[in-house]
Amino acid sequence: MADEPESDRLKALEERLERARRRAEPERAHMEEHYSQAQLAWRMVIELVAGLGIGFGIGFGLDAVLGTRPWLMVIFTLLGFVAGVKTMIRSAQEVQRKQIEAAGKAAGDEKG
Repeated sequence: MADEPESDRLKALEERLERARRRAEPERAHMEEHYSQAQLAWRMVIELVAGLGIGFGIGFGLDAVLGTRPWLMVIFTLLGFVAGVKTMIRSAQEVQRKQIEAAGKAAGDEKG
């Protein structure tokens, strides 16, 4: 008889633990989404800065060789900015395409 109340208490404890785990699941998913958004933001910033830096470097180098300071540096820095923005747009489109595919799969799972 002493075993029955303990087994009931263990079952009740297991049920409470399971409910607590289920409540914690959505919170983790939200945190993971938050980190992935931060990673995307950093990726875009790095792409823009890299484009600017490469353009500046090429322009500065050509100016030093050809003696045309600062014209080529300005032109290539602007071209680097444009390249960085285009790369950022491509990254955003890639992420958007993945989100649309995930939404489509989720809608397909709900129907099926």
